[in-house]
Amino acid sequence: MRVGVLTGGGDCPGLNAVIRGVVRKGVQEYGYDFVGFRDGWRGPLEGDTVRLDIPAVRGILPRGGTILGSSRTNPLKEENGIRRIKENLAKEEVDALVAIGGEDTLGVAGRLADEYGIKVVAVPKTIDNDLSATDYTFGFDTAVNIATEAIDRLHTTAESHMRVLVVEVMGRHTGWIAIHSGLAGGANVILIPEQRFDVDQVCAWVTSRFKASYAPIVVVAEGAMPKDGDVVLKDDSLDSFGHVRLSGVGEWLSKEIERRTGKEARTTVLGHVQRGGTPSAFDRWLATRFGLHAIEAVRDGDFGKMVALQGTDIVRVPISEATARLKTVDPKLYDEVGVFFG
Repeated sequence: MRVGVLTGGGDCPGLNAVIRGVVRKGVQEYGYDFVGFRDGWRGPLEGDTVRLDIPAVRGILPRGGTILGSSRTNPLKEENGIRRIKENLAKEEVDALVAIGGEDTLGVAGRLADEYGIKVVAVPKTIDNDLSATDYTFGFDTAVNIATEAIDRLHTTAESHMRVLVVEVMGRHTGWIAIHSGLAGGANVILIPEQRFDVDQVCAWVTSRFKASYAPIVVVAEGAMPKDGDVVLKDDSLDSFGHVRLSGVGEWLSKEIERRTGKEARTTVLGHVQRGGTPSAFDRWLATRFGLHAIEAVRDGDFGKMVALQGTDIVRVPISEATARLKTVDPKLYDEVGVFFG
């Protein structure tokens, strides 16, 4: 059997660990051949491939990013996209495909499996940790650790100058990174997309913190919105999956805090640093297990499925089920951490 592998969407720590797990087990235990498709769905769409074997994956476990490259190409919006993918899979003699990606990449994988009969096994990847059916996705733990370290460092400079520091973290639709890193880093305010925020209340928390002779840290997810406003956009452009480019809520909020409280405020946007560099030990562990179980699913002929972490077990769920809805922060969890606000 010959198996294709691709990584789509935004890069994140742990992608190479998945590739390594898939190839090592597939070659050593099942005798499979592998071909890597470059840059997400662009690879099978254009027939752009690279050879994958054990020497190719040696030493990549601790490396961030992906040796296969990635993109946000949407083959469903390309002219004759499905036909071109089928033709290129046949040309490369690929019997099955392992697609590693987030909501958009796996949405395509699910349709290819359910509607067009392509043999696909999916692996969930998103630092936002917002895919349902899996407790955690790899990359999330690394992103939280990076954000927490940044918050730890910002406490000292905030207190040295007695100014407000607003930390903008990733989280388009969900606040998992914000709430985990904010709680771990001792933030005084955490703002997430699931809960619209009142700017006056934020300013009250900030003022309360100053009264205690401490400088406040505000952690805000990029998709968080004020009660009387909307998301802040970098520009009006859309990617191939119809997503706008979010950026700027942190800067907007710091200006509002400064204007309303008279306290100096500054913004730190962590941006892509959250998903770059070496994966954490947990992400290496989880990504490797996902890779091992994904190639087992290929061996079993269990296509149209995604591997998922439930408790400590790796299970298989239909791709369509995993991408049907986002996993959002429970309001009870947000209320739980609210005791530290202000």
